[in-house]
Amino acid sequence: MGSMTGTRLPELDEDDAASEAADSSVVKFGTPEALEYVRSLTDVGAMTRLLHECIAYQRSLDSDLDTLLSQRTELDRHLVQLQRSAEILDIVKADADHMFGNVRSTCDLADQVSGKVRELDLAQSRVNDTLSRIDAIVERGNCIEGVNTALESEDYESAAKFVQRFLQIDSQYKDSGSDQREQLLASKKQLEGIVKKKLLAAIDLRDHPTILRFVRLYSPLGMEEEGLQVYVGYLKKVIAMRSRMEYENLVELMEQGNGQVNFVGCLTNLFKDIVMAIEENDEILRGLCGEDGIVYAICELQEECDSRGSLILKKYMEYRKLARLASEINSSPNLNLLAGDEPEGPDPRDVELYVEEILSLMQLGEDYTEFMVSKIKSLTSVDPELVPRATKAFRSGSFSKVIQDVTGFYVILEGFFMVENVRKAIRIDEHVPDSLTTSMVDDVFYVLQSCLRRAISTSNISSVIALLSNAGSLLGNDYHEALQQKIREPNLGARLFLGGVGVEKTGTEIATALNNIDVSCEYVLKLKHEIEEQCAEVFPVPGDRERIKSCLSELGELSNTFKQLLNSGMEQLVATVTPRIRPVLDTIATISYEITEAEYAENEVNDPWVQRLIHSVETNAGWLQALMTGSNYDTFVQMVIEFIVKRVEVIMMQKGFSQLGGLQLDRETRAMVSHFSGMTQRTVRDKFARLTQMATVLNLEKVSEIMDFWGENSGPMTWRLTPAEVRRVLGLRVDFSPHAISALKL
Repeated sequence: MGSMTGTRLPELDEDDAASEAADSSVVKFGTPEALEYVRSLTDVGAMTRLLHECIAYQRSLDSDLDTLLSQRTELDRHLVQLQRSAEILDIVKADADHMFGNVRSTCDLADQVSGKVRELDLAQSRVNDTLSRIDAIVERGNCIEGVNTALESEDYESAAKFVQRFLQIDSQYKDSGSDQREQLLASKKQLEGIVKKKLLAAIDLRDHPTILRFVRLYSPLGMEEEGLQVYVGYLKKVIAMRSRMEYENLVELMEQGNGQVNFVGCLTNLFKDIVMAIEENDEILRGLCGEDGIVYAICELQEECDSRGSLILKKYMEYRKLARLASEINSSPNLNLLAGDEPEGPDPRDVELYVEEILSLMQLGEDYTEFMVSKIKSLTSVDPELVPRATKAFRSGSFSKVIQDVTGFYVILEGFFMVENVRKAIRIDEHVPDSLTTSMVDDVFYVLQSCLRRAISTSNISSVIALLSNAGSLLGNDYHEALQQKIREPNLGARLFLGGVGVEKTGTEIATALNNIDVSCEYVLKLKHEIEEQCAEVFPVPGDRERIKSCLSELGELSNTFKQLLNSGMEQLVATVTPRIRPVLDTIATISYEITEAEYAENEVNDPWVQRLIHSVETNAGWLQALMTGSNYDTFVQMVIEFIVKRVEVIMMQKGFSQLGGLQLDRETRAMVSHFSGMTQRTVRDKFARLTQMATVLNLEKVSEIMDFWGENSGPMTWRLTPAEVRRVLGLRVDFSPHAISALKL
């Protein structure tokens, strides 16, 4: 190796350097593979490179050895410390062995003590059990003696407590004291007989304090279910007796022909007795059978409601002769209101009285049912099988079925009352001072509102649907016909402008008829909205709401029907007024718009036709403003304006214009817009839009200027004139070239 270091090594070219870099990455010195690699070398350059690498590797090993040798002193110091620690560890190990021996000794001792404690505990448990049995035998003996003593002194409460205590002990220690059990059971049987006998005697005497005293003894004797049946039976008898007395009093008043027969009060008292029986006896019922006892009592007392309540309702229907009344109503002829036929049949005032009574009876039944069902559902520890049975007792019992019969009569009577009063309101229709409508409008909708509110208060979906259908039929037929009749006037023009002047009486009649229709449109929608809100509160079931919504949509359609009628009447009125305005418009045909500056200035001082037109409109149409609703008058003015604008547009399309003539038309259009805007609350600019745009076109300096206002250059303005109409208007300018107009690309 030393001889090689002195030898001059050949220089390496670039290819050799690259090869060296590649080879150096794979040679691992100190491995058998490296030795094999060295032996396989034949190239001097490669050997030289490997020699350099080997020398470099040797130097790195020398450096690592130097680093390790430099740590020797520190390692020696740590080794000395470890030798000292080893001595301490020997001491710790000796102490740990000593402690382990102590712990093992303590554990053995603890096991011995624990075994003895378990033996003592077992012995103590047996002693305690023996003492408890001895105490039980003694206590059972005391119970037997106590029962006998209490029976002799008629202290039945104490006797029952002794029996209860004995039974508790006996259930715990069944393997001893058989003789005592037989003695006690004999005393228990004797006490049961006494309690039953005393309770039945108290029930016969209606001695409520005594009944409560003895029924409370059923629980300690283990006879809860029997006690519940007896006590609920007693409550049923009390309620039945009170209800029978009231019912007999009711029948007696009926037979005497007394008008103060109070069926509502009789039914109220029945429900009150049942509710009070449940509420006031809650403690007793719970004490016997818990919450199941309350449900049992409710179901049993509901039977009394079914029998007594049904009897009261049937007697009411008999008393008011509802079946005969309904038959009369159903067979009554359909009257011709407009011919002035007088109604025959039941008096609507009597019918209203019956309706109010029926509503009170139905509401009582609904309130009672809701209270009882909610009472059942509020109980949390009830046998699940009892709840469906209890609710079914209310929803499908005989009382519920009779209520359905009463509801059927209610629908017939309410429908009759609605029809008769609506027809009466139409029949007696009259002018109301300081009102824009006649009495019929408010009266009809008040009747409908009252009847529908009553129907909703029944919480019966079928009643509401039936009466909504009735209301829609009345409004769509009788009421619609009455509204229509008042605007059918063959000689309206002759009557409205008798002698060439507006007749206020006739104008009032016509305006009022139109006002009736306008207000009716509003009232129909208000009625629909109100009924919808009330039904949403009363009928939470989605299916019911959909049925009501369907009926209300038909009611809402009537508003559109009335609007069509109103438009027809308004067109008739406009057709009566516009012929008186047309002569002024016809004079426009004689006016020239091919004017000079002098003529333009003269027209500014002496308006050719606009002021006369405004005066004619005010004279022939303005006087109706005080007689019409704001909505009707606005519609009326808008329709008159439409007539004026269309007529002016037709006349102007037949004229020739100079540029000043176009300016004149613009000034006249602005004057009309200004005046008519003050006559109505609605905008009128859209009515004059086409005329205004005609004036704009006629004001142009030259034909090509139209492009500054057309298409993309129109800005916010929406053109009401078609391209063909724009060309036609441009053609009205006498100074515009037809060729230039036809060349426009609109």
